[in-house]
Amino acid sequence: MDNKSIELISDIEKSINSVVVGKADKVRLALVALFSGGHILLEDVPGVGKTTLAKAIAGTIGCDFGRIQFTPDTLPSDISGVSIYNMGTGTFDFMPGSIMHQIVLADEINRTSPKTQASLLEAMEEHQVTVDGKVHKLSEPFMVIATQNPVDFLGTYNLPEAQLDRFMMRISLGYPDALEEKHMAEDFIHGINVKGVKPVTDAEGINELKKQADAITIKSEVIKYIVDICRATREDKRVTLGVSPRAVIALSKAAQGLALIKGREYVLPDDVQELAAPVLAHRMVLSMEAKVNHTPAESIVEQIVKKVKAPV
Repeated sequence: MDNKSIELISDIEKSINSVVVGKADKVRLALVALFSGGHILLEDVPGVGKTTLAKAIAGTIGCDFGRIQFTPDTLPSDISGVSIYNMGTGTFDFMPGSIMHQIVLADEINRTSPKTQASLLEAMEEHQVTVDGKVHKLSEPFMVIATQNPVDFLGTYNLPEAQLDRFMMRISLGYPDALEEKHMAEDFIHGINVKGVKPVTDAEGINELKKQADAITIKSEVIKYIVDICRATREDKRVTLGVSPRAVIALSKAAQGLALIKGREYVLPDDVQELAAPVLAHRMVLSMEAKVNHTPAESIVEQIVKKVKAPV
């Protein structure tokens, strides 16, 4: 890995952190997903910077940004697009939907119907949409950043497990501390916000970093370690449904992305341990007893990681 790439990644982090105050660890997780070709689910209360993070990422990497405000009447065609008859030419013209951007903010994704939620699946998994039998490829890089409010249940639809499994990781920004909140207020008053973010790279630069992430070495011992962790979630009595084989791939890819950010050409077990909770927790269905006891899925994953023997 050359110094130019290391410097570029550092510049990207600095740019995003200049407007997303006090969330450097969450910004890094978002970049892990970006470099490893994944999508993220931001689950948090309103007003903590979810939209700001998405816009800051798009602005920093010079990529096309699109925002979808999900409501109960949002239709699948609003997402994927629709063919409209052109009377002048006598043909059907494709009108692109909101998904035809490189960085897509799916705001309040749990406020729309399951049918509309499902319209994202093909785009997230295959980076394409099919309308009237015609396949339309999406531009690279492509990442969906979805948000949902975990405490507001009125007029919402829970994301099905198949949809949750498409997100590489779930991230919660949380409230800033007092000093960070003061810093945010001062920045806003002085006009320092996401609108002032300048690109430090472009789509081609990000695609090159993604290629470098794909080339990161991950030894069979580390892959076995990931498999052991994932299989352990299926055997834990507090978990009704453990993670899928897709989770093994997601954790492996994410570990490559983190190694890239850290300037290494190989994955360490430490990378896997750092990413296990954000990558695996949202994919598990907890038992009724665990729900009654308010046991966080993240803590179950962390306990499992401690039990599974790491390669040396």
